[in-house]
Amino acid sequence: MLAALEANDATDHPLPVQVHAGFGDADLFMPHADPGYLKPLIERFRETPWVLLHCYPFVREAGWLAHVYSNVYFDLSLTIPHVARPDEALREALELAPVSKLLYASDAARTPELYYLAAKWWREALAEVLSDEPEPADAEEAARRILRGNALELYGLAASQDHFG
Repeated sequence: MLAALEANDATDHPLPVQVHAGFGDADLFMPHADPGYLKPLIERFRETPWVLLHCYPFVREAGWLAHVYSNVYFDLSLTIPHVARPDEALREALELAPVSKLLYASDAARTPELYYLAAKWWREALAEVLSDEPEPADAEEAARRILRGNALELYGLAASQDHFG
């Protein structure tokens, strides 16, 4: 694994590395799923973009890593459709992390209804959290970045974003 990370980090355009953090799989041991354990790898491979997936209950930790390291991004997939108060999880995510580091994702892999519910609850939570913005245009731009723009930039799709509507 380290050889692959070294090769990736040495390229002109390193590929993002996605890491499951927090809950999601039945075989994990939750205390070991804290994304803070990735700190040494994030520091060693500074050119590699790291994307922390799910992040619950470590939302603040993921937000802190995204705040401190320019190469860390995160999503709240699985968090938003499974927690009782998605707007609170989103507020935690944005306490430290800039909106440019948070990505929308549903990760609705098991239950078809979760695709719809995740999108609905994400939008509702964003509307609630971003309503605190003094300027509606700032809130709209933040929502666009989180729901679409950040992923397009991170995964190198920004140049072709016109094809996506």
